[in-house]
Amino acid sequence: MGAAIDTAELSAETIAAFVARWQKSGAAERANYQLFLSELCDVLGVPRPQPAGPDDALNEYVFERAVTFRHGDGSDSPGRIDLYKRGCFVLEAKQGADQTQPAERPLAARAPARPRKGAAVRGTKGWDDAMVRARGQAEAYAKALPVAEGWPPFLVVVDVGHCIELYADFSRSGKHYTQFPDAGSFRIPLGNLGRDDVRTRLRLVWIDPLALDPARRAARVTREIAERLARLAKSLEAAGHAPKTVATFLMRCLFTMFAEDVGLLRRRRTVFRLMPGAGRVEPIAGLPPTLPRLTPWVPPSPALPRGGGPGWGPRRARFSRFP
Repeated sequence: MGAAIDTAELSAETIAAFVARWQKSGAAERANYQLFLSELCDVLGVPRPQPAGPDDALNEYVFERAVTFRHGDGSDSPGRIDLYKRGCFVLEAKQGADQTQPAERPLAARAPARPRKGAAVRGTKGWDDAMVRARGQAEAYAKALPVAEGWPPFLVVVDVGHCIELYADFSRSGKHYTQFPDAGSFRIPLGNLGRDDVRTRLRLVWIDPLALDPARRAARVTREIAERLARLAKSLEAAGHAPKTVATFLMRCLFTMFAEDVGLLRRRRTVFRLMPGAGRVEPIAGLPPTLPRLTPWVPPSPALPRGGGPGWGPRRARFSRFP
């Protein structure tokens, strides 16, 4: 049961069945959370947790991972993490209950027992408070881990059968776990597991959490762009263009894309073409052997100034001046 499952093999019907099965549950955290998380692993295509052993140093991915809380008065007390994966996350599970109306019963029937509420009734301030407390518990468990294991990049709070919340601290200093990816989407309703992007995000929390670090992704994208620009520059120079002309062209391209990003140009309207003066326009794929001038071209737009303005021609909006 520890092997990962290929998510491509999971049909939409299978995922919907998982969601429907668990949305019916409620107010039974201890009875439900391990089975729920094991089946969630199947939906995400990641291995299920391993059996725990007597040596916690070897319990890298287990339910009920033991930790020791150190208190200011010198005493200590034991604790257990609902689900722990070293280098990835500490998970705290709760289970609330939906607001439901009791079913009608015959008058002769014995009065029904009061329904369980679990952590709290969902949709109430009590439930919100319970989820905030659960986040605090998860952080306390992370703090109690051995120093050698480090702070996990993620805290995960689960209301079994209802939602999953993510908090991240990619510095792994334990000082600033924030809602991930943002305050509007850190809480994932169970029904959203039908979305590929949501399953991919959760899968990475399990298997490669640092891949979700925006700073690392930005650095990777910057590196990829730099490599592409270098290849483009070499190809243009190999086609016979002077290095200075190529450098100016690439600076124009970057400036045009920046102008588009900050709203000076309408998005997705920039088309990069090679323009030999006032002659015909050639696509970048068909480089002529000699070219007097290289410039990015922007299609005309009602939002852009026409004629009379510096740098703008009467028929096409383009940057004709560049420092």
